[in-house]
Amino acid sequence: MPVDVIFLEPNFPRNQREFARALHAVGARVTGIGERPKEYLDDEMRHWLSHYEQVSNVTDPTQVERAVRFMQSKIRVDRLEAAVEAHVMCAAKVREACGIPGTSVETTFLCRDKPAMKEALRKAGVACAQSIGSDDAREIQQFVQQIGYPVIVKPRDAAGAAATYRCDDDASLAQALHESGVGQGHSVAVEEFIEGHEGFWDTITVGGTVVHEFVCHYYPSVLEAMRSRSVNPQFICTNRVDAAGSYDQVKEMGRKVISALGIKTSATHMEWFFGPKGLKFSEIGCRPPGVGAWDLYCAANDVDIYREWAEAVVWRTQKQTLSRRFSAGIVALRPDRDGRIVGYEGVDAVERAFGQWIIDSHFPAAGTPTGPVGAGFMANAWIRMKHPDYDELRRMLDLVGQTVKVRAA
Repeated sequence: MPVDVIFLEPNFPRNQREFARALHAVGARVTGIGERPKEYLDDEMRHWLSHYEQVSNVTDPTQVERAVRFMQSKIRVDRLEAAVEAHVMCAAKVREACGIPGTSVETTFLCRDKPAMKEALRKAGVACAQSIGSDDAREIQQFVQQIGYPVIVKPRDAAGAAATYRCDDDASLAQALHESGVGQGHSVAVEEFIEGHEGFWDTITVGGTVVHEFVCHYYPSVLEAMRSRSVNPQFICTNRVDAAGSYDQVKEMGRKVISALGIKTSATHMEWFFGPKGLKFSEIGCRPPGVGAWDLYCAANDVDIYREWAEAVVWRTQKQTLSRRFSAGIVALRPDRDGRIVGYEGVDAVERAFGQWIIDSHFPAAGTPTGPVGAGFMANAWIRMKHPDYDELRRMLDLVGQTVKVRAA
């Protein structure tokens, strides 16, 4: 008997189609629920999906539940899955309303609401930044007086560094609270600033047990990378995660987090800091990482990680082994100003020097509007590379960032 899986929004963003492909590849019968008309589906997607339901908003539990209940009137729905941060709470609510197994509303809430997340993890003995969640400016100011500057202000449920502020004094705190809507009904997370190196630990878990894990490093930190045009930021997936004992502490902390938050069968994405105060947990999502990180894992490990995710959620198992042959990373290439792309310099030199190690690249055509600095690693031009030696890959990515110039006008 086939396993029937509903997947939210198989069309957008682009890599969402990989999840639909993988579910079909492991033998699931896949129904898509998305915002685009059925006519938008290309031939490949039509092959992977057995059915498609359109809704106007895939984050609206009422609409999605209506579509799911319609499908339940036709078939037994075994799984309801989502891979985008903005979709996971809707999926959790509809799962519980419709009696479909999977990540609970409580776990999803704890993986999205940063103050509640950290409160639960501090009780479990996980080292976290001091934090508060509040919509009261006076309460926030009192908290900051107690812990001291600098602090970080961010939305309670944002992903990455979106709408995140570093505040070093009363004036910058007041500005951040005003821009975040505190006092107009909006609540924010305010956290102690943790100095140190930033990285992330990603997994696929089955029944709460980690079956695949990856460690990546940011250069520089995300907050700095998303604020400065002069930086061509990188993140690199290391192939030393099994060989270097220095990662044991990250692995131990990550497993404690997964257990404390009740994550069972899911992809996870956990950010961490290591510095003068030791290893500190930052935040976790019960979904895959963004900005094409899984593509790097595939290239580095001779594995189809999307298919491994599908094996986990459909069959509760793993099939492939990670080779750890390569480290793999991305360097974002920032335009020299806002405007429109006019051209590139240094690309040929990079291709001559490192062509065998280039996975892929993206160079928007002349005339393309530039993306804002805060839009992330793939908002403009980028190059992804791999190499058997992590330090050599870092050196190459640094040279790419120094050599390639993105000109705009």
